[in-house]
Amino acid sequence: MSNPQTTRRDFMRATGASLAAASIGSAVASADQGAATAPPARTFGYAIVGIGSLAEADILPAFAHTQRARLMGLVSGDAAKARETAARYGMPERGLYTYDTFDRIADNPDIDAVYIVLPNNLHAEYTIRAHKAGKHVLVEKPMANTVADCEAMIAAAKAAGRQLAVGYRLRYEPFTEAMIRMAREQEFGALGAIVCEAGFNIGNPAQWRLQKAAAGGGSMMDIGIYAVNAARYLSGEDPLEVTATESTNRSDPRFKEVEDTVHFHLRFPSGLIASCLSSYTVNLNRFRVHAQRGSFEMEPAWNRTGLRLRVLRGSVVEQRYLPQRDHFAAMMDHLAERAAAGTAPLTDGVDGLNDMKVIEAIYASIQQRQPVRIG
Repeated sequence: MSNPQTTRRDFMRATGASLAAASIGSAVASADQGAATAPPARTFGYAIVGIGSLAEADILPAFAHTQRARLMGLVSGDAAKARETAARYGMPERGLYTYDTFDRIADNPDIDAVYIVLPNNLHAEYTIRAHKAGKHVLVEKPMANTVADCEAMIAAAKAAGRQLAVGYRLRYEPFTEAMIRMAREQEFGALGAIVCEAGFNIGNPAQWRLQKAAAGGGSMMDIGIYAVNAARYLSGEDPLEVTATESTNRSDPRFKEVEDTVHFHLRFPSGLIASCLSSYTVNLNRFRVHAQRGSFEMEPAWNRTGLRLRVLRGSVVEQRYLPQRDHFAAMMDHLAERAAAGTAPLTDGVDGLNDMKVIEAIYASIQQRQPVRIG
């Protein structure tokens, strides 16, 4: 996309829209299956912390598709917007908080968990405060800007006896689940290589994602984490070493503080290599696994809708069709279920911590211009 004002969300919706019609039947089937399952007697109340574009476009609408989760709180610095949003979703005003009154959620029994949708540098603070208030936490990725902050968040969850989940929404949708199964079960033989590419053309130079203090970095901290996480869950391993290089045009006003494109290679204990790309100027949207008897890939790989899964064997390309699922609804319901059972969520704090260890090593490799051990 040549339009410099294109955002990641615009890109995902534009590429997903052309495929949406083909998915209507499977989406209806999925919805029917969900409707056939009676929800539990008690719903699980969420407070959304931060009602910016992600919350408005994806998270709040997802409550229409949840089985267990219910919107019971909003935390915002804009009181008028919070009241209007609460009214639109039929949420009681007793669940409205500002950032200054956030800690009072401890006194609200309707709120079981908070979903933190704030700039990256605020993730650790509000996760720790939420746990001290006795609430479970779902925090957007990246989990935090540093490994040390991730470790502090995990410690806070443990001290509070509450669950901590990271918002890796792709882990809760059927196409990604199928890719993982195909890789783990070696449906096409032993794995030979993994390729993970995630990128888009970012817009507005003034946004917080392009400010290092808020974001912690550039494309790696935003879109690149999809490639890191995919390489880990497709391989089923945590990498031992990374070699990374960066390409950034510092004359571009978007990249005064943060990086643009990063090319990195992850070496895993089994000997498997993942070749990955992260970019803020190039549209990249593919995860591929090369195996002995064929390859399989998702492209688009990280959109909200319109995901595609293909198997490639020689000149034969096989399209696999799966039901669409609201990623955010599935993720919020999952935490509700795991919290009730007292067990760790699929994408727990350790998952987020391990991604951050990789990303810190990527930055170190760029700076040192050599391979860096991870850990």
